[in-house]
Amino acid sequence: MIWRIAIGALLVIAASTESGLAADPRYPDWPCVQAKVPEISLAAVWAGPPLDDATAKWQSDAKVSTLVAKLAARKTPLEDAKRAITEFLAGSAAEKAAAGKLLFAGLFETLNAQRNSVLNGLERVTRKQRDAAEKVRSDTLALQALQGASPPDQSKIDELSNQLIWETRIFEDRRRVIGFVCEVPTAIDQRLFALARVIQQEME
Repeated sequence: MIWRIAIGALLVIAASTESGLAADPRYPDWPCVQAKVPEISLAAVWAGPPLDDATAKWQSDAKVSTLVAKLAARKTPLEDAKRAITEFLAGSAAEKAAAGKLLFAGLFETLNAQRNSVLNGLERVTRKQRDAAEKVRSDTLALQALQGASPPDQSKIDELSNQLIWETRIFEDRRRVIGFVCEVPTAIDQRLFALARVIQQEME
């Protein structure tokens, strides 16, 4: 049992070291293989007309704000979102242009906010992982000291061993979650680009 705990602790330490080496030096808390892009550039996703005051007005339009919330939700299938945009942007060319700018402005702001929340969450978890790895190191040294004592205090050894098991398990669970969440910013980028393209097509 003890050797399994030791191996688990070593894996935690190795994973923590590897993560630190892989991080973008500009963003020391960034845990993902993908480069960190702090925010989506408007020019990268929008080739339509200038948004003018749409960025300040979209929230005051009840229909637009309701639709933005639906379209931005990842639980809404992309094809359903595209269809909803097509249905919403009806009317004359001027009406489509006005509504399209409001809709895109809302999506751009909302999805950027979602994305920023994910980025901050990833970096927050990375800091927790760093602290967790340090705790594992400290407890591993303490366990080794207890095992080397004469006579060894078996109850304390067992207690600390169990604690290390939980610490390594939590660390590994978080690491798996980080790997999954690292894909989310890219998914948000792709969603915004796809929806922006539909809006622009309907406005043409």
